[in-house]
Amino acid sequence: MLFPTVRFAIFFAVVMPASWLLMHRRVGWRVFILGASYVFYGSWDWRFAFLLAGSTLANQVFAKLIHRTEGESPRKALLFAAVGANLGLLAYFKYFDFFVSSATNILSPVGIAWHAPLRQIVLPVGISFITFQALSYVIDTYRRKVTPVSLLDFAVYLSFFPHLVAGPIVRASEFLPQLRRRANEREVDAGLAFWLIGAGLFKKVVISSYVARTIVDPVFNFPHQHQGLDTLLGIYGYAVQIYADFSGYTDIAIGIALLLGFRFPQNFNSPYTAVSLQDFWRRWHMTLSRWLRDYLYIPLGGNRSGKKRGYVNLMLTMVLGGLWHGAAWTFVAWGSIHGVGLVTERWLDDRRIARLAGAEPPPLPWWHPWVGRLITFNLVCLAWVFFRADSFHLAFEVLGRLFQPGLAGAFNPMLVLVIAGSIASQYVPANVTGGLQAMFSRMKVWQQSFALSGWLLLTNVLGPVGIAPFIYFQF
Repeated sequence: MLFPTVRFAIFFAVVMPASWLLMHRRVGWRVFILGASYVFYGSWDWRFAFLLAGSTLANQVFAKLIHRTEGESPRKALLFAAVGANLGLLAYFKYFDFFVSSATNILSPVGIAWHAPLRQIVLPVGISFITFQALSYVIDTYRRKVTPVSLLDFAVYLSFFPHLVAGPIVRASEFLPQLRRRANEREVDAGLAFWLIGAGLFKKVVISSYVARTIVDPVFNFPHQHQGLDTLLGIYGYAVQIYADFSGYTDIAIGIALLLGFRFPQNFNSPYTAVSLQDFWRRWHMTLSRWLRDYLYIPLGGNRSGKKRGYVNLMLTMVLGGLWHGAAWTFVAWGSIHGVGLVTERWLDDRRIARLAGAEPPPLPWWHPWVGRLITFNLVCLAWVFFRADSFHLAFEVLGRLFQPGLAGAFNPMLVLVIAGSIASQYVPANVTGGLQAMFSRMKVWQQSFALSGWLLLTNVLGPVGIAPFIYFQF
């Protein structure tokens, strides 16, 4: 961490001179955003700023070379080199110790003594999101979907601070056109932006922190002290915590970007109302789901080579998606659970279609969606146990406590109300929340200021002392 005085000096050395250039709207504004983004990122650890700059320069060179090269073979070779460089950087910082310890654990039982020293490498914050965005730029350049832009524009895209550390994953084709046609300040929907920021802060500061402190951390840190019902409450609580935490950050990021004239894609759409796992992944971390589909599942072949190959590709995509979340086998297990569930759903759908032989499928009974929602939600929560647990031993210990009857004192009506209310809120019709947001946007500025001040005061009063870091910062 930089000392406050150093951060202050860097801010004035970088951001203030850049702001002077704002009079030159086409260049100065970009320089200002770039400087602010690097100050924001460098305040975590100034060395990471050099890593970000190096990644920016390398990927820009690769994109330019791919765009200028004519032959398919050399273009593909350059693409493989770019993908390898990005994944190699990610593997070094995020997976080096994981690979070494896993290899040691595998070889030791068969009598092969191999003990490579662990490096204890500090993980640069947000490196997974940075890597995915850089890859989308290079791959889309190879696919002729994106034309390489100037180094300055690409640097702004890759370092843009609202989504730099935890998403959403914004593709170059979504961001760069907006950068070229800077939005008119008078056309920015500030009402929607402040609505999103306020909602995101409340979800993170109040809901996520309260649930984590009251039930989730106690259950997962000391599972032997809890019985069945409060363990179940802790598992459901983590589903609420990670949703409130991650979607809260996403709301804040989208809101800040909107104030600066950029529209980010939606990242969550009431995921716990999903009727199937496939539906869940259309609603949860939607930018990641689309990235995995377009840049991993489809390049692997999708289902073009037959149903069985499609099942394998789907399973492989989810396993790698799980590993992307963290360097631990528990994340692989989390991805595998979703992979098995998605493959099973697709297999059942294929059997049903084959059985109908092209006939019109009969209407589903009225209760089918709710049965699907119940099964999907509990399967998602089962997978969350492995996502949250630090080890398989802890995960199975938590699951084992579900079969211990009774309560151990963690149960309280307010906690149940927060968890149940958070899940139930996702069933509120979109036109209701949209209507409330539109009403807020139509208010006069002084009315919006008064309402937002009151909301922030309420958030501060209800929030705990000290705020836990965002969960997805570590990915």
